[in-house]
Parts: sequence; C-alpha cells; structure tokens
Amino acid sequence: MSFFKKLRDRLTKSSSQLDEGLEAIVDEGADDVADEGPVEPAAPVVAPAEAPVIQPTIDHEQPKKAGIVDRLMGRADNSPRRTLDDEMLEQLEELLIASDMGVDTALRVTANIAEGRMGRKVSVNEIKTLLAEEVTRIMEPVARPLPLYTKKPQVVLVVGVNGSGKTTTIGKLASQFRAAGKKVVIAAGDTFRAAAVEQLQVWGDRAGVPVMTAPEGSDPASLAFDAMTKAQEDGADLLMIDTAGRLQNRQDLMEELAKIVRVIRKKDPDAPHNTLLVLDATTGQNALVQTEAFQKLADVSGLVMTKLDGTAKGGVLVALADKFALPIHAIGVGEQIDDLAPFDPEDFAKALVGAHE
Repeated sequence: MSFFKKLRDRLTKSSSQLDEGLEAIVDEGADDVADEGPVEPAAPVVAPAEAPVIQPTIDHEQPKKAGIVDRLMGRADNSPRRTLDDEMLEQLEELLIASDMGVDTALRVTANIAEGRMGRKVSVNEIKTLLAEEVTRIMEPVARPLPLYTKKPQVVLVVGVNGSGKTTTIGKLASQFRAAGKKVVIAAGDTFRAAAVEQLQVWGDRAGVPVMTAPEGSDPASLAFDAMTKAQEDGADLLMIDTAGRLQNRQDLMEELAKIVRVIRKKDPDAPHNTLLVLDATTGQNALVQTEAFQKLADVSGLVMTKLDGTAKGGVLVALADKFALPIHAIGVGEQIDDLAPFDPEDFAKALVGAHE
C-alpha cells in the first residue's frame, strides 16, 4: 500500500469533517441548474527538487472507480452546485477554522479560491480540488527531507513536550536511516523516565542501532557528551539525542536543554546540526504555541508531525507551514515503522480534503 493510500485511509477524521462540512454548505444553497463546466485549473505545483532520503513505496494500482477521477477534474459532475458568494465564502472560512487551519490561513485560502470565481456555481468536488491546490501551494515550500551532511557525526537534537511521540519518532528515523546504509547512534537523554529509555532500547535492538543510556536521574548533558564521544569513535554518520519532554513554561527544563547544547558544542561548535521539534497533531492549535516557544529557546530547524490518524484537526499542519515556514521533514499516521514517511504536500492536501489519486 502506498503511503498516500495509508494517509488517505487514516486521515478520515479530518477529511470526514471537511467533507461533511462542504456538503452541508453546498446543499444549503444549492441551485437546481445544469453543470457549467469544470473550474479553471490552477498552475501546476512543482514537486520538490530534492528526493526524500527514505522514499515511500510507489503503488501503481489504478483507482477502481474511474468516475471519481472524472468528477474531481470537473467532468460529468452532476452533483448539487451552489453559487459562490460572500455568504458561502464565510461558511467556508468557518469550516477551515474549525479544522484548525487558523484564521489567517483560512482567510487566505478562501480568498484565493474566490479569486475570479465569484458568482460561479461550484460543486463539492470542485471545491475539494481547489482547496487541495491551495493547501499544496502553502505546503510545498516547506516539504523538505532531513538534510544530511558529510560531517560526522551529524548531531540531531530532538525536542518536544511529553507525549508528542519523540521517542517513537527517533526510533523510526534511526531504523530508516540505518536501512539506508547510515551508521546511527542514539542517546537516551530523557534520563527522568525509565519507560522512555526502555522504549528507545527496543527500537535500537530492532534497528541494530546502539543506544547510549545512563542511570535514571543522571545529567542528560553528560550523557550527550559521552554519546558524542562514542559516535566519533564509531565513525557514526548520525547521533540522535532524545531529550526530556518539556513544557514551554518549565524554566528548569529549558535551562537543562540549553546546557545540553553548551556541552555538545565543546566537542563540535556547530552542533546540534539539526534540532527537530516533534508535534502531536491531536493538540490542535496548541501546536502553534509549542512551535513558537521552542523556536525561540531551541533554534528549531525542522518539524515532524505525529498522530495525524488520531485527530479531526489535521489542518493545524497547514497553519504551521503558513505561519512559521519551518521545514516539515516527516509525518506519522501510526505506530509501525513505515507509518512515518517524508512529507509530501500534494498527497497530504488530497488526503486532508478527502480527494483521491
């Protein structure tokens, strides 16, 4: 199964909310008129020039219902249609805001959809197509794989609040990079939670990746220093450092994070080379607050969004891209190793609105 099919199948909460909302909006003011033809397609979106480090499996299976494709392209669409006017635009804005896309982003998206189309009669499928195009436009500039450098070891510091999926994300990324031929070392820097250390050790055993640990309650900065020493001795390509889950209002934990950075820079003044913020999609708009806080305190270089399969508010990822323009390296839709994949903006946009390949 391609990751798009998995994403589409598991983003049902978000896509169902948008789908039902769009149908209600169109049905409310539907006009009993003939099809006036397809919506003028937008300029094609250019795919990112840099290929993902871990490519998702390509599924060449054709959609079983060819008529769906025709309807998405505006052909043979005899479904209800409604005149695009100010009232309908306001309802669309409210729907997008309810999906956690954010007020500013929702206003911008609906304004672009309306441009040159006011007074036209549109169907749900046409709106979905237009909406997917606008979401893709916003997301495409930030869809970038985790950059890999020739310097060894490349230090990747992973931050985020408790429960965001940091530990699992580190394990999945380490396993995928190991499978791609990279030598990886993991440092279990969340020394306050034995469960986090045990979970990383499970992933390390599964992937054949060494995991550096320290006794519970040990100094995380000291562990990070020792892990850098081991990574250098082993000739590792990547050192991934887990950190304790931090709430942005916990000053003591934030100071500890700053200490980790100071200590590893004694070995490499440029470290960490990447600081990944792992966000839980189910937190909705709070993900924006977390990103703003961590960006100020930890110099975040990229994002990973987890648990998109567990929320009806997947639109928060669009709001994050629009507001912060931070690279989105990967998204997760489950617990298995292949449930974390490089971020593809077009696939995400289609899955979010309930469209098809």
